[in-house]
Amino acid sequence: MAVPKRKMSRSNTRSRRSQWKAAVPDLVPIKVNGETKLVPRKLMKHFFKEHGHQGGE
Repeated sequence: MAVPKRKMSRSNTRSRRSQWKAAVPDLVPIKVNGETKLVPRKLMKHFFKEHGHQGGE
């Protein structure tokens, strides 16, 4: 495991953390009980399993 040799200053730590950005998940339109909903692609299988669907439209 990497261990720092010296203590990192608070301003350096905060500026490093502020550079990190979360990526927006790509949303996919699916029909659930007749309603079209935008769902993240990773959760499509969960919605189909829970509501008894198979296909995206």
